Amino acid sequence: MLKLLPQSMLRAVDLLPVSDTPVTLLTRHSIREMVSGQGLAGYNLQLTPQGRDLAESWGAYLVEQTDRNIQHCMSSPIQRCVDTAALMIQGADCMTASDIAVPLAIVEQGLLVEPGSFVVDIEQASPYFRQQGALGFINSFVNQRLPGMKHPVTGVMDVLELMYNAHPRHGNGLSLAVSHDTILAAIVAVISGCSHIQQDDWPEMMEGAFLWFEGERFLESQLKWIWRGELGQLNIQDFANQRPALI
Repeated sequence: MLKLLPQSMLRAVDLLPVSDTPVTLLTRHSIREMVSGQGLAGYNLQLTPQGRDLAESWGAYLVEQTDRNIQHCMSSPIQRCVDTAALMIQGADCMTASDIAVPLAIVEQGLLVEPGSFVVDIEQASPYFRQQGALGFINSFVNQRLPGMKHPVTGVMDVLELMYNAHPRHGNGLSLAVSHDTILAAIVAVISGCSHIQQDDWPEMMEGAFLWFEGERFLESQLKWIWRGELGQLNIQDFANQRPALI
């Protein structure tokens, strides 16, 4: 089943830091039903049977190959994301530490869906999404050309802080965050300093970025990540300073 997994993810596993460094996997959901048009995927689209099998197999592979356990899981509230998270947990056979074996809880987070991550005013922003499609919309967002949106650094900082606070602090823990292609594409572009992404850059289903933080406080930490076989790093305070000053 892992033949359906973006091959960048298998390469990424080989680049993970030593096993006593906790990491977060920010991932797009698994394979869903297809939609025609400009990539405008409705909230009602569900995972396909192959997508369900892939999520479960990927969860099992992560635990077996990295010697890491999923210690925390959050997800966009959209059902295909929640299902992806649940199936990855099922594959990983993650249980809470108690006398009664119950599945690891999935925390639904509004910052992992739109509106919520980057959209402040849906009435202002949505016409641009319909006109430009997902790729054009994210390129416009990255270049601060859209009304009704957060500043890109502010939006990405909000999501990064959310992940930092959920990030395992010690040992070989793995935190899971399941979201959508637009959010993952925007975050990767902004932290990489990329002002224009192309179709080939767009996240595939079940593709994600591994991230980890070094530092005891969020604003004083270093963010490191793996995306498509490439290692990146960012000083959070320097990144935060790119936000517009409050008046």
